[in-house]
Order: sequence, then C-alpha cells, then structure tokens
Amino acid sequence: MQQKSETGLLSLTAEIRDSLDHVKEAARSRIHISEEQVQAVLLDLAAETERQVSTLIRANEKDLLRMDPDDPKYDRLLLNPERVRAIARDIRNVAALPSPLGIVLEQRTLDNGLELQKITVPLGLIGIVFESRPNVTFDVFSLGFKSGNACVLKGSRDAQDSNECIVALIRKVLTRHAMDPNLVYLAPSSREALLPILQSDAYLDAIIPRGSQGLIDYVRQNSRVPVIETGAGIVHTFVDVSADRSKAKAIVRNAKTRRVSVCNALDCLLIHKDCLQDLPGILQGLDQDYKLEIFADEPALDSLTGKYDPTLLHPAEPAHYGTEFLSMRMAVKTVNSLKEALDHIHRYSSKHSETIVAEYAPTIEQFLTSVDAAVVYANASTAFTDGAEFGMGAEIGISTQKLHARGPMALPELTSYKWVVRGNGQVRP
Repeated sequence: MQQKSETGLLSLTAEIRDSLDHVKEAARSRIHISEEQVQAVLLDLAAETERQVSTLIRANEKDLLRMDPDDPKYDRLLLNPERVRAIARDIRNVAALPSPLGIVLEQRTLDNGLELQKITVPLGLIGIVFESRPNVTFDVFSLGFKSGNACVLKGSRDAQDSNECIVALIRKVLTRHAMDPNLVYLAPSSREALLPILQSDAYLDAIIPRGSQGLIDYVRQNSRVPVIETGAGIVHTFVDVSADRSKAKAIVRNAKTRRVSVCNALDCLLIHKDCLQDLPGILQGLDQDYKLEIFADEPALDSLTGKYDPTLLHPAEPAHYGTEFLSMRMAVKTVNSLKEALDHIHRYSSKHSETIVAEYAPTIEQFLTSVDAAVVYANASTAFTDGAEFGMGAEIGISTQKLHARGPMALPELTSYKWVVRGNGQVRP
C-alpha cells in the first residue's frame, strides 16, 4: 500500500513538473506582449466574466454544497452576482493602471563612461497557495499578467470547482488573443500537490501563501522557493480617552461587522478605563443586529452587564486576546493608558492592521509611530486595508513581513529590477 502511495506521489510530482515546464516557457513569451495587448486581454476578461456570471455561480454552488454554512470560510468561498461584478470592476481597474515594467529607478554615468540604469522587471513565475477564496484566482492572474509574470495557482479542495471554472475562462480569453494559455496554471487541489510546488525552486521565483496561519506556517517551513508571507490578521482598535464616541461607534461597527471572514476584520477592542461608561453606547445594537459575541475582561463585562444581551456576553480567557476570530466574535480589553494599549498590541498583534480612535494629536502620533504593523490607522476602520481601496486596482495579498513588500501588494510589489549597463568597449583594469 505504501509503495502504491509513493508511486502515486512520484507520478503527481512528474505531472506538476511537466506543467511547470510549460508555464516557464509561457513566462518567456510574456516579455513580448505589448501593454496595449495586455489591456485588451484584461478588458476582454472582465467582459467575459460578466457574461459568465451564471456559469461561475453554478460552479461555486458545487463547492458551497461541500462546506458547512457556519464555517467562517463559507463567506470567503461564496460568489454571487454582486461579487462577480465587483471582480470584473477590479480587473478593469487593473487594466487601467500604468504598467509597472521598464521604469527607470536609477541611472548614472560612471567616470569610465559606462551608462548604468536600474530598471523594473517581472519577478517571473509566481506561485500562489490559497484557501477557499475564488476571487483570488482572478486577482492573481490580472495583477500577475499586468506585471509581466506567469502564475501557478494552488487552491484548496474547498474551491476546486470554482477555480477550475475561472481558470478555464481565463485560458479561453488568452487563447482568443493568440496568447499562450499556460501563462496561468491551476495545480491539482489535493494536499499532496502542495509539497512538489513548494520545492520547485528550479521553476518558481516566489511563493505567496494566502490563508490560515497553519497554511502560512507550513509554506514557510517547507518551501525551497522564496516566500512572501501574507500573515493572518489579529486586528485591534484602541479607543482612547480623547476619542470622539460617535466615531468610535462607527469605526468599531464597520471594522467588526462589514465582513467578518476577512483578515482586516476587528478581533480585539481596547478601551481606556475612563471610557468604560461609554462602552455600551459604542457597542449599541451589535447584539441585536449581528448577534456579536463578546469576550470581555472584568471591568468591561461589568460595564456591559444589563446593557448587552447576556447570552452573548462571556468572561475573556487569555487565549481570546491572541485569536483571529473570522466570525461574529470579539474580545474586549480595558487598559489604563496608551502605554498599556501599545504593550498589549505589541504582545498580540500579527502586524497586519491596527487603529486608534482619538482626538488628542500627541496620542495619535505616538500610536502611529510606536505600533509595528503593515498598516496603522488613526480615526478610520481597518476595513480599508485592501489593495483596491488603496487605489492599487486589486491585491495579490497583504504582506506582514518587511523584506521586499509590506501591506497590500499589487503591481509594483510583483516586480524586481535589473541593472542595464551600456558601454563602448570598456574593460576593467
């Protein structure tokens, strides 16, 4: 039985490597595609996506039938007409952006007459490992294609039917424009297919994982390919004593409830002890409108008792303060000072997105300067941490690391650079 399993894995690995050969060759062909052709493909893809709404939703429904509706990933997996139209808009936005390629970052002439230029180029062959979210397939292709890259997609079984339908649509559009359909490759959805991709350093130039902390850790620990880490979001909002209470109420509601299954959703509300009397007002209606469960420390629990649905109120355990809930659950922690808030964030933050609600300028500036996160806000919802919202057209992911890219990643982050040196017969002494 073990020998049969090993034979099957070797066969799968050979199949993947054969496909990667074709993708690598397709990546070379991308160099010769003009910006006008790129724009034409993306606009056609957006139009085809809108034409195929019903087809995409039927494929997505097959995936949804295999998932428990109470699973936090269900919302990430869901496609509906509104979301498909939003995807098409994002593709058009990417098409309209200027090309990130061929930009001269630096140039100079040396004393010996050599002319140096530092010019942006594609990363090359990018692998994306992701869970549940079929919109990622569209985002990755559109951003990768626009930035001169070929894409290898490793989705999960959860979104298998959706991803197969989407990639077939993309390849159809590429073929219609006489381009190599191997510019995008969807790897088998089985778990066994992941390791061969992570160890394909002879083919891939970068791996970007998008999903749970467990997936990200596995990719980081097992990849021979350089990894650009997009971390899980353990997100905080700190309501300072100087906060405008109406702003606090709106920001907390939006950051927590707009879409609970995304990485920029609020997980822990930090509230200054002198604002505790306002906590019921800040959370007003979240019990009735959203059935939001609260895990609060003792002072916050006392403040909410009798003013929030008791069936949704629970004492906080230490583990609640390091949890990415991805559901209608939120921790609340009382702090005595800005320093205590900063210490708490430093301890529990995943360095994704953090915000302060305050009116006192020195407090705001200290928070913005002190918090180590990819995106730091003052008086705004963390829901804005998104490539499209930042004017990037779409995003390939949100990096929580510091090398190469940080925060929402789009076209510029999918490029590297090379030095171009022009001479006239110079030789080095």
